[in-house]
Amino acid sequence: MATTLETPTVPTVSLADEARDPIGFAQALGGSFERYGFAIVADHGVPPEVIAQADATAKAFFALPDDVKRQYANASGGGQRGYIPFGIETAKGAKAHDLKEFWHVGRELPAGDPLRDVMPDNVWPAEIEDFRRAQLALYDALEDAGRRLLTAIARYLNLPADFFDATIENGNSVLRLLHYPPMGPDGPSIRAGAHEDINTITLLLGAEEAGLELLDRDGNWLPVQPKPGELAINVGDMLQRLTNNVLRSTTHRVLNPAPERRGFARYSMPFFLHFRPDYLIETLPQCVGPDRPNLYAPITAHDYLYERLREIKLV
Repeated sequence: MATTLETPTVPTVSLADEARDPIGFAQALGGSFERYGFAIVADHGVPPEVIAQADATAKAFFALPDDVKRQYANASGGGQRGYIPFGIETAKGAKAHDLKEFWHVGRELPAGDPLRDVMPDNVWPAEIEDFRRAQLALYDALEDAGRRLLTAIARYLNLPADFFDATIENGNSVLRLLHYPPMGPDGPSIRAGAHEDINTITLLLGAEEAGLELLDRDGNWLPVQPKPGELAINVGDMLQRLTNNVLRSTTHRVLNPAPERRGFARYSMPFFLHFRPDYLIETLPQCVGPDRPNLYAPITAHDYLYERLREIKLV
């Protein structure tokens, strides 16, 4: 049976080291991903004021009355934009829904862009001043940080440093604003059931409140505890497919708080960095060998996304 360990072991790396020692940074980041599927990243370059403004406007939205928030729910869009009410998302294979509500911000595409056929337009709440500006600023800043991290991952995999640039150009990346309300008595649900992320990599802000845990390769649940302002980064299923499990998408969850913290809400802002919808996720040749047979058939990023959204009941 899996056990929970008290001491965090996920390494912290500084993105500031990437310019000074790109190979060393790539080895540190990739090594943490191979061991844990996660890394904690300091000095990521996302301005604190951008984080603060996005956090403030997100909290203002979640404080609105439920009937106002539900005006921005779009059941036909697979939950890819706008508001997703409490009690909807359910982890793959789970019977009980997660204890959260959230808002999705996607890429702003110009009129006539062919990708608008598969990437919905954003929805914006009229009640919250500066919501759009604040969230798009955070979206852009996290995408820039994610591009730098993918450059390091490319180096770790012995790929050209710019390998991922074209794969994420106009990618279907999503910023999720998450609210876990204060808890009542125990029930069958937890804040976020054990799951893996669909996308390429995830950059998570706001995980300082306890509860995030990963299931490591030895079968232990390890807490993921970044310091304020740091990013928790994890490998998603798309990168796992591309690398034929060299970099694994790690199961993680958000536990319910201890009794003394149940009266407090939890907020976080994960950025799910995606490949562009038409990118064919096909196993890298250097990740296949006599002792590592190819496990995955090619599939486009768009088709894989919707296959997984059906599994978690958003489509």
